[in-house]
Amino acid sequence: MSLKIKHLNGDTTFLLTFSPSEQRPSLSHYGRPPGTFSVLVDPWLSGPSTMWHPKFLLSKHTVSSCISNLSHIPEPNVVLISQDKPDHCHEPTLRQLDPTSSLTNVLAVPTAAKKIRGMKHFHPDRVHALPAYSSKSHDSVIRFYIPPLNPGGAPGEATIAYIPAKMDVSGLHNALGITYRPPTAAPCPVRYSPPSESSPYPNFSSPNPHHQPINMPPTPPQSPPQRPSSISCSTNPSTLSTASSTSIPLSPTSSATTAPLTTLPTTASSHGHSHSPSASSTTSTPFTRPAKTLSLLYSPHGLSYSPHLIPYATNHLVSHAALPLTALIHGFDRVENPWYMGGNVNAGVFNGLEIAKNLMARHWIGAHDEVKENSGLAVMKVKMKKFAVEEVRECVRRELGGGGGCDVRVLDVGEEMCVKS
Repeated sequence: MSLKIKHLNGDTTFLLTFSPSEQRPSLSHYGRPPGTFSVLVDPWLSGPSTMWHPKFLLSKHTVSSCISNLSHIPEPNVVLISQDKPDHCHEPTLRQLDPTSSLTNVLAVPTAAKKIRGMKHFHPDRVHALPAYSSKSHDSVIRFYIPPLNPGGAPGEATIAYIPAKMDVSGLHNALGITYRPPTAAPCPVRYSPPSESSPYPNFSSPNPHHQPINMPPTPPQSPPQRPSSISCSTNPSTLSTASSTSIPLSPTSSATTAPLTTLPTTASSHGHSHSPSASSTTSTPFTRPAKTLSLLYSPHGLSYSPHLIPYATNHLVSHAALPLTALIHGFDRVENPWYMGGNVNAGVFNGLEIAKNLMARHWIGAHDEVKENSGLAVMKVKMKKFAVEEVRECVRRELGGGGGCDVRVLDVGEEMCVKS
């Protein structure tokens, strides 16, 4: 299982590709390896970004993007828009997407979803406003059903959650959480629920576009992650304690040898055929241990861990056995405006450090720190404190003790990293 992160521009446009195997299997109906889930984040490739009027804010890239058109990358399953500002929700770039696609869904924060619908480029059924995450509402997490790799295998699941800051006048500060549990070719000792036929989100992996899964009930957690050496374990094996006052409970262990046999529901395979394993075939097929869930948190402007991210971490990430966090995408630089212009713009390194520490992030990738060509009233009184990647690494080493196993890096334009699990 792997996660590939590719930086498409010098700012905060990323292509995320989750795959069940690092090997390249045969292509599915959509011309991609079965079980793959891809997300295009905040696309802005070229041209100016203007807010309201060029005299208020005009931004331009100083480094060319690695592609000139979105047609140069595989069609993504999801286009994820974190806010309605034009450097995140860039209309000319979004118009490069195929409006007739039966694969791509646009998921955006509510203000951005309204703006994108107003473009009248996409069919309204393909643009969805993200609900704010709530630990009390199962429907506040968008869930994608991923068909099994083979008949008799277990389906996978991808989830996307939107965690906004409270009382944020600027609307800049939020986080988008993504988890990915891969499908398998063999059964796993985990019970899965069939997809909902009433969900508005299409089944991206199936060649039957009318088949609509999503919003499955939560599945049982898988085996807990390995404890990093920098994290001290309490005497109670059900908790992990970090250096902060917040303790995140571990998910219960799921054993492949002791779990009871379960019958998988009827699902659509990657080839579009439904199958339902019989009781006899289920009991005669050995189970495979469920794969660990990959997890990524994207927060280009920053969001405080306490109180905003704690509910998501202690409920959703724990229940999906998605800790330690696989990757954090968060800016390094701190940017401030006067209070009457919205105050803090980018929370910067120390906010990211708090998140990386509490979620035990394995990788931290810088974002939204491009030195752009900016002009207008909005930037006349901006104050910025820049941090080089080595400075951030030193902060991590001091705070987490030797780095705590957190790899800190900046991806150049066009550079791709692959995280394997």
